[in-house]
Amino acid sequence: MVSSFWTHRTLVWQLLVRDIHSRYRGSLMGLIWSFVTPLLMLFIYTFVFKYVFKARWGVAGEVQLNFAMVLFLGLTIHAILSDIISRSPGLILSNVNFVKKVVFPLEILPWVAFLSALFNFAIGFLLLFCFILIELHSIPVAALYLPLILLPYFVLVLGLSWILAALGVYVRDIQHISGTLATLLLFMSPVFYSIDNLPETFQSWILLNPIALIVEECRTVLFYNEAPDFKALAIYSCVALLVVVLGFWMFQKSRKGFADVL
Repeated sequence: MVSSFWTHRTLVWQLLVRDIHSRYRGSLMGLIWSFVTPLLMLFIYTFVFKYVFKARWGVAGEVQLNFAMVLFLGLTIHAILSDIISRSPGLILSNVNFVKKVVFPLEILPWVAFLSALFNFAIGFLLLFCFILIELHSIPVAALYLPLILLPYFVLVLGLSWILAALGVYVRDIQHISGTLATLLLFMSPVFYSIDNLPETFQSWILLNPIALIVEECRTVLFYNEAPDFKALAIYSCVALLVVVLGFWMFQKSRKGFADVL
């Protein structure tokens, strides 16, 4: 899984650059849109929630936060999963010419999709840090825990990409429900609300959502400057490793029939 990526790293880079450029091909501003779009969304969220609805984040006894800032964090984390869920089922179907080439390493296509989504994620997080500096006047020291929180999430997302890419070849319906599934995961996660506002019975079910724990822990370190729940992250990491290994194994096993199906 890792050696394949390293062996074909030059090819992955070339495909990644092509993928990113293809999104903005023909536009006057080109790659600048990757910065402008999330920045515009951030301004819109700030205007609507801070000045129109005058919304503040937090429950009784908590420090009140800018709702737009908290919402933007949740949406940025969800965006990378949404991108993978939407694109992965069609990865092989949209690259049929690669399937017919025996020497082409098909397993790197999910890597390309993941890194492309990660590029947009990084831009969103960069803007978020700027927003935090403006709103809170400093970056909390606990932000150093972010790699520990985000790494298992990235591993899980990569595993899901392999699984969906393999299933998408045999079950074409996945492409039609992937957008709905991404929206469902958004509203069934604590992006628009705090998990503490839910009854305890529902909290355990919400945490089954792959982005729920990550969103909560990122808020904990970025906005409350507290250490994350290491036990929960350890369990999440084990699940993420299981998903990525299962996903790669499943992709490699099922790829033998890609050419016949396509």
